[in-house]
Amino acid sequence: MPERFVRILFVGDIVGDAGMLAVSEHLPKLQELYKIDCTIVNGENIWNGKGLSEADAATLFSLGVDCITTGNHIWENWKSKPLLASNLPVLRPLNYPSGNTGKGFCTVTTHSGHTIGILQLQGRIYMSPIDCPFKAADFAVPKLRQTTKVVIVDLHAEATAEKVAFGHYLDGSVSAILGTHTHIQTADDQILPKGTGYITDVGMTGPYDSVLGLKTDIALQRMLLQTAHKYESASGNPKLCGVFLIVDSETGKTTHIERIMLPGLLRSIDKIIESN
Repeated sequence: MPERFVRILFVGDIVGDAGMLAVSEHLPKLQELYKIDCTIVNGENIWNGKGLSEADAATLFSLGVDCITTGNHIWENWKSKPLLASNLPVLRPLNYPSGNTGKGFCTVTTHSGHTIGILQLQGRIYMSPIDCPFKAADFAVPKLRQTTKVVIVDLHAEATAEKVAFGHYLDGSVSAILGTHTHIQTADDQILPKGTGYITDVGMTGPYDSVLGLKTDIALQRMLLQTAHKYESASGNPKLCGVFLIVDSETGKTTHIERIMLPGLLRSIDKIIESN
């Protein structure tokens, strides 16, 4: 029998080679330190900022990743489509119109014997006007909860208000709602009133000498000239951003949520682990 409390690590948007370098350096240490049962990463920006290659996915799975989520940029590299179409635990936002390649939710069984449900959704404010994420959640969450009470949602969205509203909408129905897409880690990691862990954005895993992972000079040219310039991932000052969760597998409620940035923010967890 697996232990009652399941320890989950979610790593935010991995950008380019620098992001993969940060993951390779820090992920094994975090998995050991936090005694991680399940590792989830957002990988939509690995392939030079746009998409996910089969080789990068294989590297992540070899590092003990259980599921890879993505987002709107996965569609900008058509070479990612075979990966989405595979049976691997690689997700795209569920609420894209039917007919698109890939799946929006899945369950994984961890090395510790826990079953975890993972759901990927995308917001609509300042983004593509796709299907409603709230209604998509109404469809998917009950299906996942037939198998497990531990359900993690990656909400890939731009607008803070939409993410906060979504948190309240699903509070008590899922274990955690973890925001991705903006690449800036927010300082609002919390447990909502009915037991759902929440953070508006997990943050970027990638080069911090950049503009959200993009080379600074290119970003400035885009903004100053208001014309298109080819995307090139930066490389300097790689960091890993993530969130550590402890979830009660019997109730599905989060008992602890903690944001991580390495190098940088890493709290002492001895007392937390002892009390759960």
